[in-house]
Amino acid sequence: MITIMRYPEGHKQAVRQQIVDQASKALRLHGLAGVSIPALMKEVGLTHGGFYTHFKDRDELVVEAVHAAASETAKTVFSKGMTLQEALGTYLSLRHMEHPEHGCVLAALGTDGTRQSTRVQMAFSQVAREFLKLIDRKVNPQRHAATLSDQALVQAATMVGAVVLGRLVGDSALAKRILTAARKTTST
Repeated sequence: MITIMRYPEGHKQAVRQQIVDQASKALRLHGLAGVSIPALMKEVGLTHGGFYTHFKDRDELVVEAVHAAASETAKTVFSKGMTLQEALGTYLSLRHMEHPEHGCVLAALGTDGTRQSTRVQMAFSQVAREFLKLIDRKVNPQRHAATLSDQALVQAATMVGAVVLGRLVGDSALAKRILTAARKTTST
């Protein structure tokens, strides 16, 4: 008699979430082209073939990873209890800038997103629009308008731009100045 070992209920979903979480970090750290499915699956402790048990294709994983990264930023930077100043302090920090694997997916991969398949581009578009709404709610907590305020648009562009520039300049003192200047500019 053959005994079939069954996984506990929820196992497949838990493994899928583990793959998404690992992909979310790896993609933000290494870029959309810098992560292979075999390497990612090895990192999670699974075989490359096991990938297709959970995802139809790479784009499906990337879309979920982009949304997971955005959700992480929403929780850590834009939680309801945080003031605008606290959100700016978290987002425009050296820690955020130096650790893209835990940071904003827009600052880490935004420009790469425009060069991807339509499905991945749509995920980035949704994430960017939600980012703008989160900022608008922090900038204008009493406002309930259908359109975004210009102040929120400038705030968002300054925040993402400061982190991207800080990562690019290759000079920690200049990067710190960029982040500090952005905090001062956006908090007035």
